Amino acid sequence: MQRHLLLFLGFLLSSATMGHADWPAFLGGQQRAESAGFQPPTKWSDQSGILWQTPLDGHGQSSPVVVGDRIYVTSIDGPMKETNRVVCVDLATGKERWRHESASSLQVKNDVYTSRAAPTPAADPNGVFAFFESGNLIALENDGNVRWQRDLLKDYGRFAGQFGLGGSLAQLEDRIIVLADNDGPSYIAAISKQTGETIWKSDRTSRTAWTSPMIVSVQGEPQIVVSSAGTIDGYAPDNGELLWTYDEVGGNTVASPVPVGEDSFLVGASPGRNGESGEGAARSNLLMKIEKTNDGYQPRVVWINDKVTSSFGSPIGYRGHAYFTNRAGVVFCVDLKTGETSYTARMAESNWATPIGVGDNVFFFGKDGVTTVLKTGGEQTTIAENRLWQAGGDGGSGGFGGEIQYGVAALPDGFIVRTGSRLFRLK
Repeated sequence: MQRHLLLFLGFLLSSATMGHADWPAFLGGQQRAESAGFQPPTKWSDQSGILWQTPLDGHGQSSPVVVGDRIYVTSIDGPMKETNRVVCVDLATGKERWRHESASSLQVKNDVYTSRAAPTPAADPNGVFAFFESGNLIALENDGNVRWQRDLLKDYGRFAGQFGLGGSLAQLEDRIIVLADNDGPSYIAAISKQTGETIWKSDRTSRTAWTSPMIVSVQGEPQIVVSSAGTIDGYAPDNGELLWTYDEVGGNTVASPVPVGEDSFLVGASPGRNGESGEGAARSNLLMKIEKTNDGYQPRVVWINDKVTSSFGSPIGYRGHAYFTNRAGVVFCVDLKTGETSYTARMAESNWATPIGVGDNVFFFGKDGVTTVLKTGGEQTTIAENRLWQAGGDGGSGGFGGEIQYGVAALPDGFIVRTGSRLFRLK
């Protein structure tokens, strides 16, 4: 347990030394955006509020990450996804600083129905770590030079699945956490940031899911929590020990568990477009609390709301309410204390990115370019609907015939928005 605490304190210290605008991992800045007094704009359009935009080559579905004055984004390229790419962009100007390209170890057809650089990278003051659905894992220094790189398919077996891999990286001070849930060999592993060596690896039952591991504070110590295709599991970050598991869930194949204060996190689930993999989804949109007992750790469901669903974006908790969104563009606002639905509303568009709570508002980045801004609280109040590009425009290369808002990073004064073929800074 002491090792757990030292890892967590080290991670907090590392985070504290990062720049004021840092968003270093998938959803990694969510808590910070809620508490740091961020004041981003609430209104913008394709003609105003854009500080800069820059094109991105290839295809990418990952979120941007920000450390200091650097933005990191990943993408793949080629008709068989032959090339994996990491690009570093200057935060102030949007100009590309450097790019690194490497060969993919798993070449499959590049189409809109498979993951395209879906895992979000993780970064710290010393560089960036990128993981691709091809099993390639790479660590790059701030100047773009390779620190180390690995082929996890060669080490642990080939991934299998119809739609590819989606799990983003989590991180602590000295290690990154890789989740490889797929129809082939599935596992979770901790990899040394410095050397690329495997610190530990825990095998998991093969399953179809695209969720990401998240770091949750439990009694002041970090745990790695995974919600994925029929189970919710907690792992010790120092050795990969399975600390607890909960299996009365279903349909939890996309949404990741999102921390809500100490010891607690939200879980999202959906029955799927055609009802597939959805058995138990109605009992799987919930708030869970992890309690420490004499026998170890015990997961406890605080509440379940069987009227909500969570499709592509993960649910978030913000200022006393939870926000779940589904593929139809419906937002469910739920009282965090009781689990009762405060209101249900239809947004202008479905969102693929997880909502972000900042200041007095919650931002829902619709997949086709419209961001709905709702005032926090138990009554629906729409502040703005902001269109980042005009319908019927150039379409870009985001997939499904047009651009898609895939991922967002929150800054004190605005947002970095990643689409299939462009990167925007809104301010």
